[in-house]
Amino acid sequence: MASAIVVGGAGRMGRLVREELSARGFGVVGSYDVDNIDELDELAPAADVAVDFSAPAALPHVLAYARRTGAALVSGTTGLAADQLDELRALGERNRVIWASNYSLGVAALRRATAMVARTLAGWDVEIVETHHNQKADAPSGTARALVAAVDPTGERPVVGGREGMVGARVPGEIGVHAVRGGTVAGTHEVHFFGPDEEVCLTHRATSRQIFVTGAVAAAARLLTREPGFYDFDTLMFG
Repeated sequence: MASAIVVGGAGRMGRLVREELSARGFGVVGSYDVDNIDELDELAPAADVAVDFSAPAALPHVLAYARRTGAALVSGTTGLAADQLDELRALGERNRVIWASNYSLGVAALRRATAMVARTLAGWDVEIVETHHNQKADAPSGTARALVAAVDPTGERPVVGGREGMVGARVPGEIGVHAVRGGTVAGTHEVHFFGPDEEVCLTHRATSRQIFVTGAVAAAARLLTREPGFYDFDTLMFG
C-alpha cells in the first residue's frame, strides 16, 4: 500500500483529499498545517507521495520534505510566483513532481478547446471571467492564468485585470481577466471570444470541490508509476 502525507490537510480541500486518498487505498501517515508545518523539514515520516493544497508560504517546507525523503509531489497550490514554479521544476530533476492549478478533467478539456478556438479565431477579442467562493485568497485563479496561456502560449499579449475610468478603446490583442468572488461557488471559468457581430463563449462550472480532489488523487497514483520529472496534468493523465 502506498503512503501519503497531506499539506494543508485541515482545510476544506485538504480534508477531502485525505478522505479520497484513504478511499483509493493510500495510507495517510501525516497531515500538516500552519501549526506543525516545520515538522516537514526534519521530523515528518517519509511517504511515497506528498499532496499539497496549502499556500505559497508553505513551499520551502514542502520542498525540504521532498528533497529529504524523495517523495513524489502532487501540488495544487495556486498563487505561486514564477521563481517558486521554477523551484518545483528543478525538483523534478530528482523527484516525480506534478503541479496544476486545476485537477479537473473538464478544465483540462477547456484548456485544449480554448487553445484550438484561439488559433481558429485569431484576431478576435478575448475576455476571461473566473468566479469563486468568498474565501479564495488569490486572484485571478490559477486556472484563469492557465487559460491565458492557452490563448497566448508565447506570453506576448498584454493582460488587463479589470478596467476602470476613462480607459479608452480596447487595445488590439489584449486579454481581459476578471475575478468575481461570492458565496460558496466552487469555480466557474468563462472564455469569451468576441468577433464582428458574433461571440463564442466556452464555460466550465464546478459544482463541488470533489472533482479537483478526485483528479489530484488519480494523478498521485499515476505519478508513482512514472520516472522522475516535472509533469503537467494533461501529459500525466492523457499522454
